[in-house]
Amino acid sequence: MNYDRFVNERIASVPPSGIRRFFDLASTMEDTISLGVGEPDFKTPYPIRSAAIDSIIDGETQYTANRGMPELRRAIADYLSSRYAVSYDPDQEILVTIGASEAIDLALRTLVSPGDEVLVPEPCYVSYAPGVIFAGGTPVGVETLEENDFRLTAEGLEKAVTPRTKALILPYPNNPTGGVMRREDLEAIARIIRKHDLFVISDEIYSELVYDGHTHVAFATIDGMYERTLTINGFSKSFAMTGWRVGYACGAREIVSVMNKIHQYAIMCAPRQGQVAALSALKTARENDYEEITRMRDSYDRRRRLMVSAFRAMGLHCFEPYGAFYAFPSVRSTGMTSEEFCARLLKEKHVAAVPGTAFGESGEGNIRCCYATALDKLNIALDRMAAFVKENS
Repeated sequence: MNYDRFVNERIASVPPSGIRRFFDLASTMEDTISLGVGEPDFKTPYPIRSAAIDSIIDGETQYTANRGMPELRRAIADYLSSRYAVSYDPDQEILVTIGASEAIDLALRTLVSPGDEVLVPEPCYVSYAPGVIFAGGTPVGVETLEENDFRLTAEGLEKAVTPRTKALILPYPNNPTGGVMRREDLEAIARIIRKHDLFVISDEIYSELVYDGHTHVAFATIDGMYERTLTINGFSKSFAMTGWRVGYACGAREIVSVMNKIHQYAIMCAPRQGQVAALSALKTARENDYEEITRMRDSYDRRRRLMVSAFRAMGLHCFEPYGAFYAFPSVRSTGMTSEEFCARLLKEKHVAAVPGTAFGESGEGNIRCCYATALDKLNIALDRMAAFVKENS
C-alpha cells in the first residue's frame, strides 16, 4: 500500500531530529558516553520530587485549569518579576505548557499563516525551523558568526527581513553555541523589530545558565518590546526537571488566549504532578535564595571551563560559550565534515556528539557537546576524543 499519498507533504519533507538520531544510535552501543542530549545529570531536588509524590498519595489526579494551576501561574509571575523585572498577569498572560517545546509550537501555530516567513538565527535548536514548517510558514535562516560571538546582529536581521516576514525567534542563551546577547545587542535588534512591525518569540529556557559575569536580559524588558514579545521558559534546564515536561509562555492576553485555545483542544492541560513539582521548585528556590540553581550553575561552569580547555589542548578551536551548557568546537582541522567526525567518533571511541549541521547549514564544521554530563564521564569522553583527534591528525 502506498502511504505517501495519505501523509502531509510538508511534514514528511522534514528530516528526523539530528540530536535524537545520534542519541538513539548511542543507546544501542555498550560503554558509550553521550554528550549529545541537553539534559542535566543532576536529579530533580528532593523537595520537588517529594511534593509530587505527596500529591499522588493525596489523590490529586484530576485535570487542572487549561492554563495551568492558578497558584503555579502566580508563582511564575512572581519569579519572572523578581528575577528578570518583567511582569505578567497570571490570570490572562501566562499559559503552562508541556515543556517549552509545546509553548514554541503553540506560538508558531498562533502567529504563522501560510506564506508567512519566520526569521530563525542559526545555528539554532533543531525544533524551530520544523515548527515553522508544521505551522504552514517558511523558516528563513539568519546566520550568526563566531566573530560576533554568535550573537544576532541588527545588520544581519535587517538583511533577512522581507515583506512576508511575520516574526523572529530569539533563542538566547543559545543552543548549540552557548552565545549570549548583551543589552545593547537587544536594543539594536529591537529597533529593527519596531521598524518592520514584527513579533518576537523569545526562547529563554537557559536564562539561569549564564557565566563569567554575564547577565541574562529578558527581551520583553527592552523599550517597546513588552507588547511585541512572547516569553518562553520552563523548568527542564534550570531546575533539572527535563522529564517532568513543564514549561510556560507569557505575553499579551490576545496572543496567549489563542494559544490556550489550541492547547485546550490538543492537550487539555499539563500533567498535574508536573505542575505540583514546578510549583514546589519555585517556592523552594525563592525560600532558599535560589541556592540550588546557583550550585548547579557553578558546577556547569567548572565543566564548561574543563571542556573548552580540553578541546583547545587537543587542537580543536573552540568558541568560549557564556550561556546554556554546550560547547561548539570546530572540527575543520581534522579534514572531516561534522557528520563524518561524529559518526566515526561514535563508532570508534563510543562517544556521542551532535553534528553542527543538525542546527542548520551554518553549523557545518562544528559539533555540539553537552557539558551537563557527570564529571567522571566527561573526563573519560574528553580523553577518548583527544585520542581520536590525535589518531586523525
